Amino acid sequence: MTDTTLGVIAHAADDLRVEQVPVRLPSADEAVVEIAFGGICGSDLHYWTHGAAGESILKAPMLLGHEVVGTVTSAAADGSGPVAGTRVAVHPATPAAGEARYPEDRPNLSPGCTYLGSAARFPHTEGAFAKYSVLPSRMLRTLPDGLDFRTAAVAEPAAVAWHAVARAGDVAGKRALVVGCGPIGALVVAVLARAGAADIVAVDVHETPRSIARSAGATSTLDATDSESIAAADADVVIECSGNRFGLESAIRGATRGGRIVMLGLLSTGMQPAPLSLVITRELELVGSFRFNSEIDDVLTALADGSLDASAIVTHTFPVADALEAFAVAKDSAHSGKVLLEF
Repeated sequence: MTDTTLGVIAHAADDLRVEQVPVRLPSADEAVVEIAFGGICGSDLHYWTHGAAGESILKAPMLLGHEVVGTVTSAAADGSGPVAGTRVAVHPATPAAGEARYPEDRPNLSPGCTYLGSAARFPHTEGAFAKYSVLPSRMLRTLPDGLDFRTAAVAEPAAVAWHAVARAGDVAGKRALVVGCGPIGALVVAVLARAGAADIVAVDVHETPRSIARSAGATSTLDATDSESIAAADADVVIECSGNRFGLESAIRGATRGGRIVMLGLLSTGMQPAPLSLVITRELELVGSFRFNSEIDDVLTALADGSLDASAIVTHTFPVADALEAFAVAKDSAHSGKVLLEF
């Protein structure tokens, strides 16, 4: 096994580097994975542009990346997990045991949960944007036969979308409104379409994301500045993916009386203004959605059998050596969807 490998490191705000990083020796329950593709997430962009993702602040250089797929080159020594040569996706979470109380069937709510490429704790949890990555075997999910790496590369964000749609309840035959059509929002559209939503209205400030949403299954799209049309959407289910207060206001105004709003986009920390009087008088339900649990397994099956069509989501692919350019393109949400690094 090589001693070093090419990786993408966030050193501080506006300081992103592609450089050689050490490959540590695996523990008995860890495998070595040769990464094929990695998707650039909003959190990766925040670590690059702000040196923080929400309240997770960089205190030391950190290897980024948690949306990765690849091939096991060295299986875990204890015999757990897939054998060498297996093509895999990665579930990047490690729930913490024995902490504050949370529902047993919702480990995503574990307060001590760590995530690949996260500065939520110190020392930081290193990511997997590297040619060779050492990962716990329990994180690895075998790719179904026939599912190519490029398609499978969206499995992690698609699982986030799948979880959010599940939080909305039964959407079959219902009218849905999706606010924010970045990669997560577009994947929410695709999952809603698979789940049988009768009408899917997608909202964004830019035409390119709206076009991607239409390709993913939206029946119509609206400009985010068209407040009258958004308010007239009268949606049974609204999934807010923009993560800003204006999107939340649109979600509330666009929901039908008695409707449910799933808040998926992560709002900035602190107080947020919102027309909550409408939540009361319309008896709206506001529910949160955070990461995912086992949904990635269903996503991989659905991507493989074609019932989940995410083909429109990936718009750009760059070799890892050009990661700086890739991050700049991913930051330009007006002209890009999901941007992949090829290792």
